[in-house]
Amino acid sequence: MSLGLPRDKVHPWGRGLAKVDLEVLEELQDRPQGKLILVTAMTPTPFGEGKTVTTIGLSMGLAELGYRSACTLREPSMGPLFGVKGGGTGGGKAFLVPSREINLHCTGDFHAVAMAHNLLAAAADQALFRGEVEGLAPEGVTWKRVLDLNDRALRYVEVRPDGRRKGETRSTGFDITAASEIMAILALSRDYGDLRRRLGRIVIGRDRSGAPVTAEDLGAAGAMAALVRDALMPNLARTSEGTPAFVHTGPFANIAHGSSSILADRIAAGCADFVVTEAGFGAEMGAEKFFHIKCRAGGLRPSAVVLVASVRALKYHSGRFEIRPGAPMPPEILREDLDSLERGEPNLEKQIQNAASFGVPLIVAVNRFETDTDAEVDCLKEMALAAGADGAVESTPYQRGSRGALELARACVEVLLEEESGEGGAKELDFLFPQAAPLREKVETLAREFYGAARVDWSSRALEDLAWLEARGFGNFPVCMAKTQFSLSHDPALKGAPRGYAFPVRELRLAAGAGFVLALAGSILTMPGLPARPAFRKIDLLPDGSIEGL
Repeated sequence: MSLGLPRDKVHPWGRGLAKVDLEVLEELQDRPQGKLILVTAMTPTPFGEGKTVTTIGLSMGLAELGYRSACTLREPSMGPLFGVKGGGTGGGKAFLVPSREINLHCTGDFHAVAMAHNLLAAAADQALFRGEVEGLAPEGVTWKRVLDLNDRALRYVEVRPDGRRKGETRSTGFDITAASEIMAILALSRDYGDLRRRLGRIVIGRDRSGAPVTAEDLGAAGAMAALVRDALMPNLARTSEGTPAFVHTGPFANIAHGSSSILADRIAAGCADFVVTEAGFGAEMGAEKFFHIKCRAGGLRPSAVVLVASVRALKYHSGRFEIRPGAPMPPEILREDLDSLERGEPNLEKQIQNAASFGVPLIVAVNRFETDTDAEVDCLKEMALAAGADGAVESTPYQRGSRGALELARACVEVLLEEESGEGGAKELDFLFPQAAPLREKVETLAREFYGAARVDWSSRALEDLAWLEARGFGNFPVCMAKTQFSLSHDPALKGAPRGYAFPVRELRLAAGAGFVLALAGSILTMPGLPARPAFRKIDLLPDGSIEGL
């Protein structure tokens, strides 16, 4: 499919990849804008439920129906690639091309983010060593370093601003690159000017009076912007059937906001009738942040939501089966078991309610695996409709490519046409809280309405953070919740749709450049560790130069 982009605005970047110049936005602004379809999911198992495959397959299915379509996806992180989940480019007959290059380094955007992030960390230690910022002390610096690998040994480290002599040390650590505020800034920036301003607003810590110290104060923001200039341009690839795919930025949804860039969506919408995009993990995480953070920052409005569900995920939420990251799927979960489906149904129902609460039509895509029976798939579809979905269809793009997504594509087109024909056209989104609501109210509303908690337990550290944020004018910022992806709650052991529990918030971190506050709940960590059976052990280079195991 031709995107109609000027050739001089598409810059080749290795084999099968290109960067799209931001100047195309001026040429696209007068074109009709394509409809945006958001793909989310019920709470996943550690293996995931097929959102990426569904996103790619749906874009190919829409193209097979004769529509101009594109998809927008996040760039894979090498943390999951070498950890549990492996590559992030789909699979079967619904994948991105070139998969190897996208999974390994892509166009170098992750490295640019890490370099800019770590430059700022070096600038902070330089300021400490030379006393360049009055009142800045080692204990006041909160900016960590990042690395795009799972490495638990780097979660807590001690550093000295002057490494040559013994002196005062400070405690710090590493986050994974996907959790970097600079990654979120790239995803939410509208243009180079917006990028530069956001980088300058990054808060690296506080001086002794409690005043924030920024990247601009350290004189580092300009060089950081230069490092990530090319990373702001979306990457263009294609699907296994030739549908255009924009692959850009990579924030995780459990410790960041979990969706690809505003710029990728805007460029794709100027080129296509339909743009299919993905939000990470379950609807209470990626989809919630997509609506409350990304839609508000970018002026976006999805026309439909596709919620991916699977038979094995419902069985997982029955609480009867244990699935361990990196371990084989237990054979008993692969046998027909309608009773376990019924027991796991509350999670599907709650996630449908969460995703549908924004007032957008919702279709459940039953991502069918080879071991699923007809009775199980039919039961899941009936559950979805009873829970309030506008449609529920079987989806098999992994096995059949675009043909396996035709029913889903037709269902999306049908609900979009019905919405267009309604009185007054598309209505405004129904947000869970006003944009200017107090930060505490946002956290407690999310915990109560989306996670099923009875109350929020604020740690003393979190209350101190909240008081500082309010005193410095950040008390009405959007909230980006960091919590486990394996439960609606903070605790991965709580399956289904738990209710009546206390939701613990242990810490608040300001991301002033990204424009939100990160709330860390439970035991969530921003630097993952490797599992007992890491995926990197399956990867190898063969004598002919090909790579296996990705």
